[in-house]
Amino acid sequence: MKEETFSDLGRVEAIAKLYEGTPYKPFESSWFEAGNRSAAGAHSRMFLEGIDFDLTYFPLKHLGYKCVTAVTGELYAEFMHPRTMDVRLGISSKLDFKHIKELWEGIVAAAREHGYKKVSLDLVPSPNGLAISISSMGECLMLTAKRRPAARSMDLICISDNIGAAYLGFQVLEREKRMFEKSGDAKAQPNLDDYKNLVGAYLKPQINPSVIGQMEEAEIIPSYGYLVTRGLADTIKRLVRDSGLGAKIYVDKLPFAGKTFDLGKEFGIDPMSAALNGGEDYRLLFTIPIGKHDKFRHDFQTFDIIGHLAKPEVGAALVTPDGVEIPMKAQGWK
Repeated sequence: MKEETFSDLGRVEAIAKLYEGTPYKPFESSWFEAGNRSAAGAHSRMFLEGIDFDLTYFPLKHLGYKCVTAVTGELYAEFMHPRTMDVRLGISSKLDFKHIKELWEGIVAAAREHGYKKVSLDLVPSPNGLAISISSMGECLMLTAKRRPAARSMDLICISDNIGAAYLGFQVLEREKRMFEKSGDAKAQPNLDDYKNLVGAYLKPQINPSVIGQMEEAEIIPSYGYLVTRGLADTIKRLVRDSGLGAKIYVDKLPFAGKTFDLGKEFGIDPMSAALNGGEDYRLLFTIPIGKHDKFRHDFQTFDIIGHLAKPEVGAALVTPDGVEIPMKAQGWK
């Protein structure tokens, strides 16, 4: 059976075929009605080959999944439920329909997981490699938006999972790529078994799609929310700027994935630096009212409480186990 190509299908037919077997319809408007009871929000991001990803080692299906996770995480950070998404793919001549189908499968898998109602798609030529543009819209109940509390000193700073793993996983992939290029052996297989969880943190980061609904049900509304993508220090500096308060982060409260320190030693990278100034972790960071401490601890055990808001003069401070406060510096990886 002859493999279908873009030249055989054409743009419109290619888009229609990509939608086959998905719950979404091609060429459908992405608008949705929020009404007086809801507030709508939107986020968009562009991903460029050679800057945001390397197709030498990035599986296309994982790439599609990760791109959706990136924009969806921004909605969750603002306490929004995902509703519609617009996808625009810039396709270079080195990619054919089978490659884009694989990428699209990852996009659809993530869209379904996060509950998107509509997903639109367009395909355009690209002279400089693969480009992926995703815009997502979400919805928040107006009552929930109005109940968002003002941030106060001593409010908890909580993060949804370990940090620093994605940066170290990226280093493993880059090392294997260099070894592959040096050997010139097309059959050489990368050695990823020892650190597959760290590599997975970079290639396919995941966010719990139920987290916002669960927090609403528990009546825990954060004062601020962020998606950690450029290192923890960058996020905490933004929190301090936005809230007008200080923030203390405790070194011994930061969560790290297994084998993080082994790999850090192997590469000569301090895991703390990877956590503070690495990137691509895709973790949710919320500030939770101190009065909700016990309930949050009980109901959201996958989150780690890593610090608290403080008086403005504190700034963004990292607190060592012996109580020394060190000013944070944001030096993001990307």
